[in-house]
Amino acid sequence: MQSKFPEMRRRFNPTPVPGLSKEAVDAVNAVLDAILAWRNATADISEKHGKQIVEKMAAAAALLGWPEQIVDTGRTQMQSMAEMQIKAMDQVIDTWEQQLKLPNPTAASSSAMLSKLKSFPGFGPIGNWPEADAFQKAAMMPLQVWLQAAAQWQKSVADTMANWGKSGKPH
Repeated sequence: MQSKFPEMRRRFNPTPVPGLSKEAVDAVNAVLDAILAWRNATADISEKHGKQIVEKMAAAAALLGWPEQIVDTGRTQMQSMAEMQIKAMDQVIDTWEQQLKLPNPTAASSSAMLSKLKSFPGFGPIGNWPEADAFQKAAMMPLQVWLQAAAQWQKSVADTMANWGKSGKPH
């Protein structure tokens, strides 16, 4: 599985932000560095374990006589979940940086920042999703997003397997 998530190295540049104390700049750098470390670790782990899982799924599916589409779909789902989590972290970083680039970030309205944090890239506002409350709570906890997506994927696979069991063969 080729890496879709290259390491990203960014640091907050305090120069364009007049009026921020050294403590504030250090605090912002600590936040961005922590998110970037988590983001990069997530990408590395997703790549490493994703490849191992896909190889094992392919072997098991072949032994069970299941079509390659099962493995391909599983791979796509896992990559999508990892990508969604990484995009959420990127969005938090970008939103913080945009707010900090404003002429006076400490006095600027935070409503635009909150709006960006409450939406998810490519999916529109989280409040419009079927289980919006869970995802809104998860905006501050990307692991919860991943777990919810994994549960949905697992249910989908279980339903497919149950249907195959009823018919006696894969479709």
